[in-house]
Amino acid sequence: MSAVAEVLSTVTHHHYPRCSALPTCPVCADSMVAAEASAYVSDHVISYLWTCDNCGYGFVTKHAVKQHFVCN
Repeated sequence: MSAVAEVLSTVTHHHYPRCSALPTCPVCADSMVAAEASAYVSDHVISYLWTCDNCGYGFVTKHAVKQHFVCN
């Protein structure tokens, strides 16, 4: 049995660091609240696995994390 996953972009339209638009299912347009899983792809990229509770469609999004430097 093979699995196919679609990678979607998570472009944030908010300027606040913790505000982001949660994805909607590309098949049935149901809103999603929490990712099923997450993983670090690299030091600055995190991927999220989403599965729609309504229709069962699954997809992956990737989010680039900005690095912040703190001076003491």
